[in-house]
Amino acid sequence: MPTRVSVAPDVLRWAVQRAGWDDETAHRRAPMLEEWAAGKEPTLKQVEKFARDTHTPLGLLFLPEPPEEQVPIPDLRTIGNAAVAQPSADMLDTIYICQDRQDWYRGYAVEHGYAPRDFVGSATTDDTPALVADRIRTLLNFDVADRAVFRNWEDALRRLIDLIEDTGVLVMVSGIVGSNTHRVLRPEEFRGFALADPVAPLIFVNGSDTKAAQIFTMIHELAHIWLGESALSDAAMTARHGRAAELWCNEVAADVLVPQAVLRDDYSGEPTEAELDRLARRYRVSTLVVLKQLFAARMLSWGSFEQRYGEELERVIGLLAARRGDAQGGNYYYTQPLRLSRQFARALVASTFEGSTGYRDAYRLLGTKKHETFRNLADDLGVA
Repeated sequence: MPTRVSVAPDVLRWAVQRAGWDDETAHRRAPMLEEWAAGKEPTLKQVEKFARDTHTPLGLLFLPEPPEEQVPIPDLRTIGNAAVAQPSADMLDTIYICQDRQDWYRGYAVEHGYAPRDFVGSATTDDTPALVADRIRTLLNFDVADRAVFRNWEDALRRLIDLIEDTGVLVMVSGIVGSNTHRVLRPEEFRGFALADPVAPLIFVNGSDTKAAQIFTMIHELAHIWLGESALSDAAMTARHGRAAELWCNEVAADVLVPQAVLRDDYSGEPTEAELDRLARRYRVSTLVVLKQLFAARMLSWGSFEQRYGEELERVIGLLAARRGDAQGGNYYYTQPLRLSRQFARALVASTFEGSTGYRDAYRLLGTKKHETFRNLADDLGVA
């Protein structure tokens, strides 16, 4: 006879909400859910499957009431001026995965005598954003003149990742949890986060967001590293209210990408589609970032900015959708190093080949179970 167990109805509903299931998904994936919530006891195997499907630790399902899960880093996200509700399993697991990778890399860095990065914690929110932005551009070699080698702002995003990693910051860009393509991250929940550390600073960017938003988020999270503070962010370019550190990082990010002092001389005076495209090509950024800086430089009113931003966002999304055909399917060995951070992946593969890290730990940290995948990734990274 199968073993039946008792699960509190509120805990079942909490697990469904945590997994981000809507009513249709809940009915399809857990058809007995309503009966369980009404008092019928599920079997232990049914509860174990429900835990796997909702990505819930099994033990939590036997609590008398839903637990209050805390985001493990400072949560600076807001919707308006209100804090964001219950964190999803996908977001929490992504943070835990990155913390695990950072812990490993910190040990590797210390073992190999890597010096602390002096820019970590070198700024405060009392510093002028334009001044900090200038320091970041200088360190990255990302001045406007340096961007001429980039084909467009999408190319600039990929090259920017390499420039940031060259400073010693791990950059991970992914739209999924680990390597699970069925667990897609939602930009409306978070756009990125920073894990500050003197020798192993890490930034994560939600790859499900538009490329236009990703490049802004990347610099926004880098600004948090300059503050020396870990943070979970929404990094919304249109934000006018919210936490002081978030707004400061927004200002820094915008000025890194489009320096106001330069923009004032470049701008023709009318935010036409042609003018926005021209400025976007010059700075190798999205037209959305250009619009934000026009507003920040007081060359657009808030009302004009909101209207033009909405129109331009719709146009940019349409352009991206039209280009997406060439990117369908993707190449695992092309995208995976970006999800992992090339710097982190190279170090982990090299450490494994040297015998300092076991293959089981390497597979877990890389998010793979196959040795063939590990070897192919190593070849792609150029680690013999």
